[in-house]
Amino acid sequence: MAEETPQDPKKPMTDEERLALCQKMDQELDDFINSLERKRYTDGWSEDKWEEEMDKHPFFMKSVPENGEMSALSEGLAKLKYDPEENTVLELATNYKEDGNFNFRHKNYRMAILGYTEGIRVKCEDADMNAFLYNNRAAAQYHLKNYRSALADSERALTFKPDHTKARLRASKCAFDISKYNLCIQHCEKLLEITPNDNEASELIKKAKRKLLMQARDKRKQDKLEQVKVQTKDAVIKAILDRGIKIAQCDEDGDLDLAKLEPSMPGAHAHMVYLEDGKLNWPVLLFYPETLLTDFIVDCPEDVPLESQLAKVFPAPWDTQNNYSIEKINVYSEGCNKLPQVIDMSMNLGDILKTKYFEVRGGTPAFTIVPRGSQAEKRFLSAYF
Repeated sequence: MAEETPQDPKKPMTDEERLALCQKMDQELDDFINSLERKRYTDGWSEDKWEEEMDKHPFFMKSVPENGEMSALSEGLAKLKYDPEENTVLELATNYKEDGNFNFRHKNYRMAILGYTEGIRVKCEDADMNAFLYNNRAAAQYHLKNYRSALADSERALTFKPDHTKARLRASKCAFDISKYNLCIQHCEKLLEITPNDNEASELIKKAKRKLLMQARDKRKQDKLEQVKVQTKDAVIKAILDRGIKIAQCDEDGDLDLAKLEPSMPGAHAHMVYLEDGKLNWPVLLFYPETLLTDFIVDCPEDVPLESQLAKVFPAPWDTQNNYSIEKINVYSEGCNKLPQVIDMSMNLGDILKTKYFEVRGGTPAFTIVPRGSQAEKRFLSAYF
């Protein structure tokens, strides 16, 4: 008895084989559905479980079983539906479109996008099919609030079918949602050329025009604020230069900018020096080496004595021995020569900053405070001498 020669798996199916396979598939599907009617699930099918159950049947199977084996019916069905040798390009695109539609109807939008994408990759030359695939993928993207992707797909659909009203309306909505109001108006106007009585497009134009007016208004406000900021910046820099205050890392007057005046302390960036009624107001840093604590004072006017600012700090809650008061402390600043300089607390802050030895670092005048004649003062000075 002669051995049977295995059939070439790539050989196209004959019409008789195709008909027989379809009949067998129909019978298998009927048997499967009948078994569902007779079988009662105690816990029902959850939203996740129904796909798992349906995937067991070859008609709905999306992947190869774990053991790598598929029944002849499953292989034949996959060949019928997805094999390029068994389907034309248009048939393949149609099959993927139906997969996408199935998932879209069940609100499984991500799976729908995959289906439409596979249909697009087939590169079908049918304009209507391509318009459908791109438009429906745009709809799925829109439901997921991927408005930029939905806009791109809607506009691509319009390249295949310019009179596609659903794609045109969705493109206008997506453009509105990503604040491209001019583009939204353009799409709406083209849509009204096709459907003059489209109320949704007319209302969308009105909303987009209102948004454009609001954008223009907000831009004018922002431009004005930027102008004020520039003027304020120039005024602050001019005031500092006019007073001869030395700023660290500024070798020449032209080197000074607001970036070098921003406080370097964490959380202090909002308290930069500013000009009000012709007076500079500074943030001030106080450092206590004995306790390793600091105080940060905001809005210290230049025309007020330093001791007035210190009077707001003392007595300090952490000073249980009452060692820190105006009468008991010395105030030092680190001068341009890197040596500490004793500060006359009765002087106005602005006059202190103008002295030849003072230098503002990190955008913040800083002072070291120690109890007069204490061991803490001796340790502090010993680090320099």
